[in-house]
Amino acid sequence: MKWLVVALYVFAIAFIHLRGHVRLPLRRQLFDHSSLVAPLNMLMVLLSRVPSVPYFPNQTFSDLAPLQAHWRQIREEALQLIEAGKIKAATKNDDAGFNSFFKNGWKRFYLKWYDASHPSALACCPRTVALLRQLPNVKAAMFAELPPGATLNPHRDPYAGSLRYHLGLVTPNSDACFIEVDGQRYSWRDGEAVIFDETFLHWAHNGSQRDRIILFCDIERPMRWRWAQRLNRWLGKTLMTAASSPNDSGDQTGGINKLFRFVWSAGQYRRRFKAWNRNAYHGAKVALIVLAGAAIVLL
Repeated sequence: MKWLVVALYVFAIAFIHLRGHVRLPLRRQLFDHSSLVAPLNMLMVLLSRVPSVPYFPNQTFSDLAPLQAHWRQIREEALQLIEAGKIKAATKNDDAGFNSFFKNGWKRFYLKWYDASHPSALACCPRTVALLRQLPNVKAAMFAELPPGATLNPHRDPYAGSLRYHLGLVTPNSDACFIEVDGQRYSWRDGEAVIFDETFLHWAHNGSQRDRIILFCDIERPMRWRWAQRLNRWLGKTLMTAASSPNDSGDQTGGINKLFRFVWSAGQYRRRFKAWNRNAYHGAKVALIVLAGAAIVLL
């Protein structure tokens, strides 16, 4: 049984790694968070009712049409937030999911995050929040800003139970500002929407001289069977709600992000070790993984 579990885990990592045309280097894949959650994400992909492709026609999710129809009103509230300085990076290291993006200038303001409470969103963006509440398949939403010159490095998002929706609000309207999903490039345009699978390898770059602000949503992945849909909703409600991050002090901080504050602080020592001697750091990292693997096998 033990070896069967190990074999299934290795198979799941290979499944995630080989999915699509663009892949991480093998060494990075082995240490990437997508390997940690590979069995769960493989299950979500295999049970999915939509095909395993990087992009989806907008008509596949026709229920999202009201967002595009009201994009000017949504943009108006986003611009008010920009003027008030409320679209910003996390200030207390309590946003584990997007922590690596902040160093590149990426910023966000949460409008909805699964079952977490964000009173600040309702107070600042009542029309957008009201619109989102009419769309039960939208599980999370935020305004996301990518400033001129910023690059988000290639990555996979951690949970395959959702798909990603972007609606251009204030964009450079230029091919110099783009996202690339599994090697296929899309450039944002004002008032236009795109839907893609964020568990394919993707990255983004704003090579223009203008800011880019979008409405960024997680939409529930349609599943083949009702029991699979219920499982996906339960996982989203428990795991993803625990990853909620606040805009302001009155918003909910999930358990994962409460823990992340301490992990980030401990990580400062790791970063100092890496800066002191990269070879020693990588050697220690490999040794720890080997020891953990040996412990699993021996148990």
